[in-house]
Parts: sequence; C-alpha cells; structure tokens
Amino acid sequence: MELPQPVRALGAVEGGQALVELCRGKRVAVLTGAGCSTESGIPDYRGEGTRRRAKAPVQYRAFVSDPVARRRYWARALSGWRRFAGKRPNPAHEALAALQCADLLTGLVTQNVDGLHQEAGSHGVVELHGALSEVVCLGCGDIGSRHDVQRWMEQHNPAHLDLSAPMAPDGDADLDEAFERSLASFLVPTCRLCDAPVKPHVVFFGESVPKTRVEQAWSIVNAADVLLVVGSSLAVYSGYRFVRGARERQQPVALVNLGDSRGDAHATVRVAAKASAVLSGLAKALCP
Repeated sequence: MELPQPVRALGAVEGGQALVELCRGKRVAVLTGAGCSTESGIPDYRGEGTRRRAKAPVQYRAFVSDPVARRRYWARALSGWRRFAGKRPNPAHEALAALQCADLLTGLVTQNVDGLHQEAGSHGVVELHGALSEVVCLGCGDIGSRHDVQRWMEQHNPAHLDLSAPMAPDGDADLDEAFERSLASFLVPTCRLCDAPVKPHVVFFGESVPKTRVEQAWSIVNAADVLLVVGSSLAVYSGYRFVRGARERQQPVALVNLGDSRGDAHATVRVAAKASAVLSGLAKALCP
C-alpha cells in the first residue's frame, strides 16, 4: 500500500491563517510536546541543539535496578532543579489557556512534565508522562513533593551542587565526567515513610504510560472535530497513537512544529514555526 505524502509545511503567517480556517467553528483537542516549552527555556530531546547534548536520558529499568544509575540521576537533578522549577509559561501556554477558557477545546493532553500549562491557567490537563513536581516511592507508592526532596538533597549534598551545569530535559543537568567521578559520596533521597528509593513521578524511557491516562486522553481526542499537535516530533508512541487514530477516523490533524515529525504524512495542515506566534494568532482570531 502506498503511504500518504506529507502536505507542504507552511510558514508562520500562511500556516497560521490555514490553522485558523481549519479550527474555526470546530471543537479542538490539543496534544503538546516539548516544543511548546522550549520558548520558556526548557530544552528538549530532539529539537535544535539536541545533538550537542551528549548525555542519554535515564532508562526506567536502570533507575529501578541500578543504585549507581539512581545516584547519577539524582546528582544531575540536584544541579538542574532550581532552574527547571523557575521556568514560567510562555505565550503558547497562555494562548492555549485562553482557547480553553473560551470553551473552544475538548481538552488538553501534554507529553510535558513541567506543569506550565496549569500555571498558565489550563485546567483538567492530562499529563501523559506525569509531573516532575512529584516523587513516588518505589516501595510503598507514597507520593511526595519534589521541592521537599530538593531541600533534603541540598542539605545533605552541598558539595555536589553545580548551578553552572547546562540544563537537561529531565529537570536535571549535564555534568562533566570529572564531576560524575566524585559521586561516590552522594546521598540519594529515600521515602519519608519506608526509606525505599524514590523516583520522579514521571514516565521514564522504557516505562509504560498508565492506562487511565491514555483513556482520559482518548476521550478528549474522540470528542473533538480537529486534533492540534503542538511542538512534538511524535517520535514516541505515547503521542503518535492519537494522530494515527485521528486519521483512521478521518479527523483532521494540524501540526505546529519547527522540525519534521512522525505524523507529517497524516497532517491536514503543517506549520513549521515556533508555537508562541502561531498559537497567539489562533487565540486572537478565535476567542470572543
């Protein structure tokens, strides 16, 4: 069977106009990825500059089974968290909140773990990959505060705090090899209740998205006339499944992303531009 060919990628102005026409008078489901938050200063895995970052993301199996991998992750997280937690919503987040406030969206699904959609005013957000502001105990399942863990780590590991290290996408930092060789003395946080290891309450690479979140996301997508994907390469199946499902139901798909994406062949409209300008124009055109 011959695969569909991607539609031509449009620039910000022409693409923004096409997006407005596609969404006007329609109910829209929104799926966002890292490209929605890069303008807030949070790096992504696959966008511009990614190849310059040498560190691979932590894998779920390694974090759970390998004490050295856990120590390395938490040492990086100690140095990256302050800047990550200090990031604020950009105009893309604000535009999506305005569209939801105007009752133009069936809902918002995000692959991001930064909480910026909620901070901008969006509600009922389905966080497919969880929230980095929480930690979960690998023993008893208790949910705790990442801020509390940060305070504990800074108190017990002051010599390992490096605020000059470049930020990484997981809310951690890229540390040099010499720094990592000093980690034998790093104290890893444990559960406040049972003293078992704790993990960020997010879906790591190699870990499955909880079924209930997937079902919530499908209910948002299925209730819409149009699926709008913002800032995602759709390289992982957790997001791509919704694009594929939309096209199987002949539901129009709009993509706003600076680079190519796995969903390009399924798009009705493709806009190759930064999210903030495009979404701000969409909100201005559609919101009463």
